[in-house]
Amino acid sequence: MASVPSLASSLHQRIADALSAALPEAAAADPLLRRSDRADFQANGMLALAKKLGGNPRELAAKVVEQLPAGELIKDVEVSGPGFLNITITDEAILKTLAERAADDRLGVPFAQAPGTTVIDYAQPNVAKEMHVGHLRNSVIGDAVVRILEFSGEKVVRRHHIGDWGTQFGMLIQYLIEHPHELDHEGEVSGEEAMSSLNRLYKASRALFDSDEEFKARARRRVVDLQAGDEETLALWQRFVDESKIYFYSVFDKLDVEIRDEDIVGESGYNDMLAETCRLLEESGVAVRSDGALCVFFDDVKGPDGKPSPLIVQKSDGGFGYAATDLSAIRDRVGNLKADTLLYVVDARQSLHFKMVFETARRAGWLPEGVKAVQLGFGTVLGKDGKPFKTREGETVRLIDLLDEAIDRATAVVREKAQDLTEEEIAERGAQVGIGAVKYADLSTSVSRDYKFDLDQMVSLNGDTSVYLQYAYARIQSILRKAGEARPVAHPELALAAAERALGMHLDQFGENLAEVTASYEPHKLAGYLYQLASLYTTFYAECPVLKADTPQHVENRLFLCDLTARTLHQGMGLLGIRTPEQL
Repeated sequence: MASVPSLASSLHQRIADALSAALPEAAAADPLLRRSDRADFQANGMLALAKKLGGNPRELAAKVVEQLPAGELIKDVEVSGPGFLNITITDEAILKTLAERAADDRLGVPFAQAPGTTVIDYAQPNVAKEMHVGHLRNSVIGDAVVRILEFSGEKVVRRHHIGDWGTQFGMLIQYLIEHPHELDHEGEVSGEEAMSSLNRLYKASRALFDSDEEFKARARRRVVDLQAGDEETLALWQRFVDESKIYFYSVFDKLDVEIRDEDIVGESGYNDMLAETCRLLEESGVAVRSDGALCVFFDDVKGPDGKPSPLIVQKSDGGFGYAATDLSAIRDRVGNLKADTLLYVVDARQSLHFKMVFETARRAGWLPEGVKAVQLGFGTVLGKDGKPFKTREGETVRLIDLLDEAIDRATAVVREKAQDLTEEEIAERGAQVGIGAVKYADLSTSVSRDYKFDLDQMVSLNGDTSVYLQYAYARIQSILRKAGEARPVAHPELALAAAERALGMHLDQFGENLAEVTASYEPHKLAGYLYQLASLYTTFYAECPVLKADTPQHVENRLFLCDLTARTLHQGMGLLGIRTPEQL
């Protein structure tokens, strides 16, 4: 089905046509249509037009009003102030437009006009290391942005740039060679067991590395073997990667974030490109040698001492810095994956690094015009005290502990409210509500801002929480189940109550909201839209009896508004990666 134009876009076209008819010299003028508290919409373009044409704005507005067709779309037009048009839409137009939306699986939301290819870099855990609260935001934000972009029709290539390379692997591999059964398991192993083995091995190898000079020397030689591609060393390195994946996948599964094997291309994935990246930068003059290191300098980047602070691509000892890997990844993503857009969901504290990497890639020609690179720099997760989230002992909070506690809290809330749910169903809903609460708290906050991790607030049934939205959805499903033979049917001939109108006008804005969210990579705007939708539905529910409405037509019409609200909540929450249980 073709996309359904919103009421705003239909009205915008009518006013533009009226402008053109009334004032041919202003045919291309923008009516500047906005939502309004005084009516449904306000068009503010007459003031600017009057200045341009040298006329009276109220007189110009009156001429335009004469050309506006009354009837199906426009109920009333009032000229106010300096030529503002306050426009009220007919109830019939609202219901007809919503009926068209309801007839479409996509709720009338169009695909992007010119979709491209986006490579998005998110969810970046480190091999042989535990995931902590710092890994929460890049996973949740990245997953939501992927879902939103794919819904728009964009081709999305996911990349998880895991930390799977570096000097610490020499220590780990050498220890495993000398203690060959440390990663052995009998039968299938859980994520927690895999991480426990890795933790134990890491602590033991670190203790030996720090206390035994001969082991330290062997471990450093093992790094050389790893970088040289020695088969035995690489095979053992792969064991660490595989063991870590068992753990990663268990955490991501609990977080309800899909991670696929083919999308994991860590630091090691670009090893073969590093030397060539450095050579090309040096030969082109983009990078120069400074004290033996290969550096890129920038006029606007200086250290605390006022001296230039370069991007170091290759260290003076020949080792490659993070920049070499990031630049090689750009070469691969633009050259081989044909990306039009590169998105990096990375901590805001790395903003300077990525600014320099992007600028270097531009200078080298690896980021040509027409390809944009964007860092979605996210803020920090804070504790209730407003300080970075830590345990009482001052250690970084394990992500799995955080998720388990959220599920426990949510399960208690579900059990307290549950009617006719088995223990198994309570546990399932508790997981969906708990994980949804964590995700929503993150996604309802602007990406760049810090936010406080407060589980009491997150699982509250009141206020701007996913639980509030999930209960609104479940309430609608309950009404639909109790409706018996009555079915959701739009009746455009009916007059709408104020709460029905407000709900209907907001439902119509779903596509416009998604277009804005997709263009700006701001999931919090979708979360805000959904919260307002649930709030308007709550008012509607309180003021407009559904199953006990005055006539069968009113029952059907209100069931229609309920059903479309539920479908919109379900679609919108799904794009945020949050489940909507049918019953709570």
